Amino acid sequence: MRGLSFDGKLSYRTDLLEPRPDKDSALVRVSMAGICATDMEITKGYMGFKGVPGHEFCGVVEACENDGLVGRRVVGEINVGCGKCKWCRDKAQNHCPERKTLGIMGKDGAFAEFLTLPLKNLHPLPDSITDEEAVFVEPLAAVYEILEQVKINEYKKVCVLGDGRLGLLCAQVLALTDCVLVAVGRHEDKLALLKKLGINARVGSNGLERDFDVVVDCAGSPEGFSEALALVKPRGTIVVKTTAAGKGALSLNSVVIDEITVIGSRCGPFKPAIDALAGRKVDVRPLISAVYPLEEGVEAFKRAGESGVVKVLVRV
Repeated sequence: MRGLSFDGKLSYRTDLLEPRPDKDSALVRVSMAGICATDMEITKGYMGFKGVPGHEFCGVVEACENDGLVGRRVVGEINVGCGKCKWCRDKAQNHCPERKTLGIMGKDGAFAEFLTLPLKNLHPLPDSITDEEAVFVEPLAAVYEILEQVKINEYKKVCVLGDGRLGLLCAQVLALTDCVLVAVGRHEDKLALLKKLGINARVGSNGLERDFDVVVDCAGSPEGFSEALALVKPRGTIVVKTTAAGKGALSLNSVVIDEITVIGSRCGPFKPAIDALAGRKVDVRPLISAVYPLEEGVEAFKRAGESGVVKVLVRV
């Protein structure tokens, strides 16, 4: 099959082996896939991954033992647990120590014609969500995980750090809670997307007081956590969404002294993400900067890394 492969260098290939599903999995023909910050970090060595990257996708079920799913458009949760350990038994396969993660760890991903996932990972899509919008379900679900972990309402003052793909989604979702929200980024053009939605957005955190109940770090750099510490109030909460290949020096003194709660936040629930897109509560269409065909996937990755670009999609 055709696809992108990474083995220290990203390349387009036409000789990749088509995956074969087991009895509890489905073969999915990928329609569209999105390039995210984690994909970019993989090309820098993150997780030591080799193979087909990509985990944000939508596609059509080509084959599986559930006839009701064949031919359906779907998106998919990306973590595949062993199915036997205590984490999997407790329906927490995202933390299975033997898990594989689509396009990130141990399992070929979405920048190819086909992928496989367990049937329980798949979620059918309503017709009202386009393929382009559906690619955002996985990262949007990761945003809704924040609301599973932290109580945020109209009485909370919240700051989102970062105006990349995830930061812009976080700001839209958190704005729905009626909290007092400030989005902080570095690019006027990206922040303008939020301002059009009535969200308070600004370049840089200079002048902001250290009085935020919750700071969400989507900055995409090791420096983001230090900035979050400078904004969160004593006994406040920092939600860390950033993953990066590099490692930065980190002092935890203020975490102890000011009794800061730090929460790592990764994958999340798909249903509220699908409902938000279907109900037009979140608008992802302005975030799409470009769409490339699969055979131009290497160029798509280069474009995704350019300044001012928000989201690049690959049509498979």
